[in-house]
Amino acid sequence: MIRLSNIQLPLDHDAAALENTILSMLEISTKQLVRFNVFRRGYDARKKTNIMLIYTLDIETTCNDDLLVKFAEHQQIKETPDLDYHPVAHAPITLTERPIVIGFGPCGLLTALVLAQMGYKPIVLERGKEVRERTKDTFGFWRKKVLNTESNVQFGEGGAGTFSDGKLYSQVKDPKQYSRKVLNEFVAAGAPDEILYVSKPHIGTFKLVAMVEKMRAQIVELGGEIRFSCRVDDLHIEEGQITGVTLADGEQLHSKHIAIAVGHSARDTFEMIYKKGVYIEAKPFSVGFRIEHEQSAIDKARFGPNAGNEILGAADYKLVHHCKNGRSVYSFCMCPGGTVVAATSEENRVVTNGMSQYSRNERNANSAVVVGIDPSDYPGGPLAGIEFQRQLESHAFIMGGSNYDAPAQTVGAFLRNETPETLGTVSPSFKPGIKLTNLADALPDFCIEAIREAIPAFNKKIKGFSFEDALLTGVETRTSAPINITRDRESLESINTKGLYPAGEGAGYAGGIMSAAIDGIKIAEAMALSINAKATQ
Repeated sequence: MIRLSNIQLPLDHDAAALENTILSMLEISTKQLVRFNVFRRGYDARKKTNIMLIYTLDIETTCNDDLLVKFAEHQQIKETPDLDYHPVAHAPITLTERPIVIGFGPCGLLTALVLAQMGYKPIVLERGKEVRERTKDTFGFWRKKVLNTESNVQFGEGGAGTFSDGKLYSQVKDPKQYSRKVLNEFVAAGAPDEILYVSKPHIGTFKLVAMVEKMRAQIVELGGEIRFSCRVDDLHIEEGQITGVTLADGEQLHSKHIAIAVGHSARDTFEMIYKKGVYIEAKPFSVGFRIEHEQSAIDKARFGPNAGNEILGAADYKLVHHCKNGRSVYSFCMCPGGTVVAATSEENRVVTNGMSQYSRNERNANSAVVVGIDPSDYPGGPLAGIEFQRQLESHAFIMGGSNYDAPAQTVGAFLRNETPETLGTVSPSFKPGIKLTNLADALPDFCIEAIREAIPAFNKKIKGFSFEDALLTGVETRTSAPINITRDRESLESINTKGLYPAGEGAGYAGGIMSAAIDGIKIAEAMALSINAKATQ
């Protein structure tokens, strides 16, 4: 097929515009055009009164080869690349060892799925519950303030990404087009077909729940095994080689190929593997608050008179500001038409995150506004970042009233360093609830200083961002893991523990659903190649 890229058409173009553009660019007749499909559709909203749709199209004609020769120098006309996924290995007929995958979030899910599709019959160990039971526990915490420390926003089938905006795009380099493999698997599991072509695809929590169940069923059908409520409490390591695990109930499982894809909040697991001698480094992460505006205000600021257009949907944004004190403040995990949610996994701590459904039709937009920090801000060793997070979360719990309500402050009061007495026009979406207070001591002084400088700066890019009644809710601390479980660039094994494959967000190699899933595929391939190599020795 032939790929046409960077095709720009007005937002309100008619149905015939795409076909007419193809015929014009390729200089062919209607009879020579066999079919075409949209590979990607984005938009350019820099001019709010003249928003353009940007297409990438795949075309089949009766004269493909001739056209590729004719337009060989044309930058917008190329041969469509092969995007089919090609397995790197297949399990030997006499498979003597089943790989183990610890964690069943996006990374563990794709690791297990790809291993199963290649015939390796993985065993998945997930400390939390299956996704529907986990959803009940999570909503129960939001409504009744009863926390299950093993089944919540962070732990359970589907991982933290289940209770998020469900974004399916990433900035990671993806030369092998693993992202297409991920999207195809999601569509096969029930995701809308549009995620294959819109520039910023998303799914939302309720659709993710059903998808995860179908992908789990496929793993089981292919011979894999999924064990829920199975926390790994120990690793078996002999002379630098992983040999197995011990579960919380004392059961031992043996394998020399184990992926650890536990997400960014498995603090007890991080502590355990550090004590076992697995090499870990402290790494940068970010902390801050959630900010809420009315979604209609963000739509108007981004799209002007085209706000509300069905193709554009609910507007998002991405902002960054470099502060005078040397810090960087940026928006993170922006959730159009969503809610701010309670995301703690430990008792007597408050953590915020953002979530939205596929429709993105809730009243508010929310995003984290966070400040980058690094190990020099929390000295004390590889696990010092965990303690730093815990201190902020425990203090937020107290500031919110010691009942899992979150401390909150209107933006106007925050900028003036005042305690607000009442809310304005922006209603808080956080459940269980909020307590109005002064957030000045919720974060280190340098963070508060940086955010106070950044919000007015963001207002120059998104009109209304510093709106008096916009609401800040604290604290956002789980932007990423505060550690890196360092791995070899070639084998993807831990640099000092053979057979242990650090994976995804919890190991410091991903930052969202898509990047975690992509990393899961890489890990599955590395494990498969290693198993086969050892089988032939």
